[in-house]
Amino acid sequence: MRRPIIAGNWKMNKTVEEALLFFNELKDLVGGVDDREIIVAPPFISLFSAFNVTKNSNIHLAAQNIYWEKKGAFTGEIAPAMIKDVGCGYVIIGHSERRQFFFENDEMVNKKIKSALEEGITSILCVGESLADREKKLTLSVVGTQISSGLKEVLAEDMEGIVVAYEPIWAIGTGMTASAEQAEEVHLHIRETLNQLYKKEVADSVRILYGGSVKPDNINELMAKPNIDGALVGGAGLDAKSFAKIVLFK
Repeated sequence: MRRPIIAGNWKMNKTVEEALLFFNELKDLVGGVDDREIIVAPPFISLFSAFNVTKNSNIHLAAQNIYWEKKGAFTGEIAPAMIKDVGCGYVIIGHSERRQFFFENDEMVNKKIKSALEEGITSILCVGESLADREKKLTLSVVGTQISSGLKEVLAEDMEGIVVAYEPIWAIGTGMTASAEQAEEVHLHIRETLNQLYKKEVADSVRILYGGSVKPDNINELMAKPNIDGALVGGAGLDAKSFAKIVLFK
């Protein structure tokens, strides 16, 4: 039985003060939940303060990005050991916004995943197709390539440190959502791709999240699908009450 994950990605939102208000409120709303993992990815500037507020709670922290080098002259970048030092056990890698606006490619994503694994940090590997890809019926091909390239040279025994998030680009921040059936089709393909890369035992153990305009009113339908193991939440994760409703899916 795969343990569900509900993760919130704040992107470039909230000051430190706003973040602390959020976490204090969220702790009260989901304090008794222990059958699923709750993860929040605030901006870098809030991670240390957020850790001090959440360290004795059931809320885990993720960074939104890392660089693959351990240290050096890389102005503006953050090393894996740095996020680990401020309490992060997770990192989002390969988000479509990183790929689109900052020109990250599969090779860079792969380097980041391997560097996170070296520090014992779990990667949330994001994959997803554009609207043009979907219209050309290239969804499964595009997502399969992102999976196999992103996990190049990642060993089967390291797959415990990998979570996959399927985020169709056309559904991120647009209000459009892939239907539960569309999402399940891609999630099943991801699991079949993992089975080809590794073996069934590994493929069956990896948790695959759906992201793309997830809200309290569609989370139950999504989570009812056999290969959807959780959600990577954007806009609806910026409000503690809204995010808590998603965490508390039935």
